Amino acid sequence: MIKILKNASDFETIVKTDKNVLVDFNATWCGPCRMMGRILQGIENDYSDITFLKVDTDDFPEIAQIFGVVSIPDMVAFQDGKRIRVKINGAEEDALVGTLPEDSFRTVLDDTFRK
Repeated sequence: MIKILKNASDFETIVKTDKNVLVDFNATWCGPCRMMGRILQGIENDYSDITFLKVDTDDFPEIAQIFGVVSIPDMVAFQDGKRIRVKINGAEEDALVGTLPEDSFRTVLDDTFRK
């Protein structure tokens, strides 16, 4: 399910309430962010166990700053209310920065949340 953050106060509630959350830090003017947004829309039904939380860095710069976002798209993962590392090609990273093709992105989601 894709959720769009409307109020800063909802961020913590969503992260703590939903079991698996991938926070997508993005901006409306960002081309790569729009590309990843289309991928999220195309796969969200296959990943009903993951909440995709879109956070516009222009609307919520204070949240982006907390997570050290300096480049977008930047995706941070949470499980059971706790931040977890993202698994990319066998390595563990603090975040997924940049874009990936859909099949590679699916692998990251599977490795991060389902294994």
